[in-house]
Amino acid sequence: MYIEQGYKGKLGAWNFFVIPVLFILLMAFNYVSTKLMLSESDQSMEALMSQMIDKIGKNVFLAINLMIFVVGLLAVFFWVKFIHQQTLTQFTTSRKKIDWKRIGLMFVLWGTFSAVTTLIAVYSVPENYELQFNWTSFLPLLIISLVLFPFQTSFEEYLFRGQLLQGLGIATKSRAVSWIVTSVLFGVMHAANPEVEKLGPSIMIFYIGTGLVLGAMTLLDEGLELALGFHAANNIIGALLITSTWTAIQTDSVYLDTSVMPSFSIIDALPIFIGYPILLIILGKIYKWKNWKEKLFGRVLSKEEFLAIEGESSYDEFQE
Repeated sequence: MYIEQGYKGKLGAWNFFVIPVLFILLMAFNYVSTKLMLSESDQSMEALMSQMIDKIGKNVFLAINLMIFVVGLLAVFFWVKFIHQQTLTQFTTSRKKIDWKRIGLMFVLWGTFSAVTTLIAVYSVPENYELQFNWTSFLPLLIISLVLFPFQTSFEEYLFRGQLLQGLGIATKSRAVSWIVTSVLFGVMHAANPEVEKLGPSIMIFYIGTGLVLGAMTLLDEGLELALGFHAANNIIGALLITSTWTAIQTDSVYLDTSVMPSFSIIDALPIFIGYPILLIILGKIYKWKNWKEKLFGRVLSKEEFLAIEGESSYDEFQE
């Protein structure tokens, strides 16, 4: 019962929304201010980012952007541990200990899938990609990616699938509401990304769809471990293998996307509607998930019901 783990803190449901609301307001301010700046300078986001990267380099630009999430994740952990007084284990999973094997397995599984599908795309349409591999710039990228991307992806997971999922679940007593709302908010958070400007609003299908599958993993597995592994693998492999001049993350990756008119079509959306459900089915077989309907759409227990069950479980373990 992952959502119900939020009851183990000292504060009410309101505490789950403090940092998420502050972060969303910050993102909104950043979006509006960026739009105004672009309007005044009469240039595109792609051109603005290109100017910044030319001054400091891709690796430095990436590191600076990712350091923001280091601060964000530490702030979330501080709030949870010292203000709400919920342990980080309870914040991460309904299990007695964080299952690092789950994180590792998901990282390897999705990392391998992402790498294979990316290479298939490259070799299927080679004219759209340029090999730009250079050890001198790639090695710093590899270090930055392995060290800093987990902070970025973990911050987003603990914010959306952690605080917001638990908070909305406890406030509404509905797993479905907390799952769907956090997934939509996760997608909306990416609305300011230059990918949306370049590919159009249809790309939001990808962001919201990814939010839905990460939320489903968390609810079905009763913990954040699989979502943490998935998200880290997705961003790290993406940053290392392929980039373009119009994405939010521009790196000295192996390949550069040189598509003249990139787009997000129905074919691009097929992995979301077909691939993600297949992934959930595979994980369900591995971890023997049961009661899918109840876990995704069922009622969240009240604090009294949850503590009663917790008490019975503790008593049974003591008896054994």
